[in-house]
Amino acid sequence: MEEEYIRLIFGLKLKQIRTEKNLSLFGLAKMTGLSKSYLNEIEKGKKYPKRDKIVLLSEALETTYDQLVSLKLDKNLAPIGEILQSRILKEIPLDIFGIKESDLIDIIAEAPVKVNAFISTLFEIAKHYNLTRESFFLAALRSYQEANNNYFEEIELQVEKFAKAYSLDLNKRLNSKDFEEILVEEYGYTIENDELTQHKELNNLRSVFVPSSKTLLVSSETDDSQRMFIYAKEIAYNFLNITDRLFTFSWIKFDSFDQVLNNFIASYFAGALLIPRKSLVASLKTFFDKKTFSTNDFQMLMEGFTDSPETFYQRLTNVLPKDFNLKNLFFLRFSYKPERGDFQLTKELHITNLLEPHANERNEHYCRRWISLKTIQDLTETTENHVLDSQISSYNHTDNEYFVISSATKDPFRKGYYRSIALGIMINQHSLSRIAFLQDENIKRRKVGVTCESCSISDCLERVAPPKNLERKARFLQTDMVVKEIMEKYK
Repeated sequence: MEEEYIRLIFGLKLKQIRTEKNLSLFGLAKMTGLSKSYLNEIEKGKKYPKRDKIVLLSEALETTYDQLVSLKLDKNLAPIGEILQSRILKEIPLDIFGIKESDLIDIIAEAPVKVNAFISTLFEIAKHYNLTRESFFLAALRSYQEANNNYFEEIELQVEKFAKAYSLDLNKRLNSKDFEEILVEEYGYTIENDELTQHKELNNLRSVFVPSSKTLLVSSETDDSQRMFIYAKEIAYNFLNITDRLFTFSWIKFDSFDQVLNNFIASYFAGALLIPRKSLVASLKTFFDKKTFSTNDFQMLMEGFTDSPETFYQRLTNVLPKDFNLKNLFFLRFSYKPERGDFQLTKELHITNLLEPHANERNEHYCRRWISLKTIQDLTETTENHVLDSQISSYNHTDNEYFVISSATKDPFRKGYYRSIALGIMINQHSLSRIAFLQDENIKRRKVGVTCESCSISDCLERVAPPKNLERKARFLQTDMVVKEIMEKYK
């Protein structure tokens, strides 16, 4: 354990024992001859006393020297000890949230029992929802994105700097050969296209990078848009001098939050390089000025930049908050396998605040009226490679409305699976003033819920599960009313 954590644990134990004996800091100072301010700094984990002073403290508190210096905490403080020993405070770069680690330590030292109860509560929630270390890190990354409206000026500037250094015209659509040449000639890469397809265990991977030989193994099954994204991410790692990185795409595991963050930075760089901001903003302004919405027009807009719906939708979450001040957005990615019959929300992002719809960790059934689920279902019933659709969704338990557009394709990473990407824009006065077609009466409208279990739409033909959550609330409400009547009768 690091020295600061050893100091903190000693301070926590000292304060706990002193408190249990109903002894004030003033009283302990008087008994030991140590100053009150010095003892206060010890309890806050800022100082660690020398051996002779520990002896004085153990005698005054009628405990043993070994018990005071032991790093073992009793059950009331054990969760705090687990947090400290797990190094989780070191794994998450708190500075990106504007938080100093010393601030957290001060909070823990100031009210250890209350903080311990809070941490224990979080552990219980994590166990209840089966949250993993990976899901915790990904949640932290989403919070970081949302705190910055998913726009990062410094990465945008690095993309422009790179394009200028390598004479790339960002006003023209680039191709994979442009990037491959840079990787090979500038960064000394060797690109191999056959190895991955020889291993059935690697069917879900599109690339593996071997740093010792700078060999990039790319699956022969990747299409050009996937290959371009892979190349652009590798360029990002090199141009931005990122060494603590993941070596597979898609990722298998990560060892630290830094790797998660660096993977995001490289992905953001790649998206900004493939879809330059200035060109996209100019095209969007023209598109938003249209009085009517057409899925064909949107598809043409997208195909002018990329063949990857996910890359395009993700890029929209960067520029819409920054250049159009449209910050009430959500991005969703669903995965679906017909044989299993359930829809898995595999990625989500909410700008500004948690909007509807949101992830469900209780294995409830997502509303089948969502356009993001309908496009997947439509795709399974057609020979088309891409189904694009839109609707205005009104949530039955709020006054919120969203214009939602969704693209469904076969999952490029998993055979037999389908996926959909959806972007939702809240309809309010600002969005109505920036996007003319939001007033198009021909856009279909639907009343939707979040999950079947919590939905009050009574005539829903798409329902796949009873509204058990609402039924339970109704039973509790009825019980409460009867209890109140009885209490009034016998008052």
